Amino acid sequence: MNQTHARLLGLALLCSSTLLQASSVLRCEDATGNITFTTLGCPSGEDVQWQDAYNAPPGSVTPLLPGAEQQDRSGRRSAQAAQSKAAQSEELVIVGQRDDGCGNRLSPEQRRRAIINQQTPPGMTRKDVESLLGRPDKVSSRNGETRYVYNEKKGRSSQVTFDEHDCVKGKR
Repeated sequence: MNQTHARLLGLALLCSSTLLQASSVLRCEDATGNITFTTLGCPSGEDVQWQDAYNAPPGSVTPLLPGAEQQDRSGRRSAQAAQSKAAQSEELVIVGQRDDGCGNRLSPEQRRRAIINQQTPPGMTRKDVESLLGRPDKVSSRNGETRYVYNEKKGRSSQVTFDEHDCVKGKR
């Protein structure tokens, strides 16, 4: 009996147990960097590592990531643990922030509140207005300003004026 048949037979015997719970799998990585997770074994020539699988019961608060010093079965520290330890010793540096093109006059909370209340405060972008009110019934442009006109029910209409940066202008 060759090695592949022996592995399949062993796997079949293990899977026939009603008390069997999957707790570890093999992580196979080939020379090109492709990764495969399996319980059947890795082809020859691939890097093999044991991976412990933990399925937390519903409602549990057990952390899912291993501790920084936890060792894998080969006795080496895992790459995640090494990265985690390096990240703890380095200072966090923010190199950029979201720019909406309107000078970030509205915070995300103010923007959400305005959308929920169907309002168009100064500093809202044209994209936000179109998302909120839809396509305008009429568009007019003059002196770098763009005006959207929305015809409402009962003969009323509303207007939204944008500046040259496509931001809602405040009332004068």
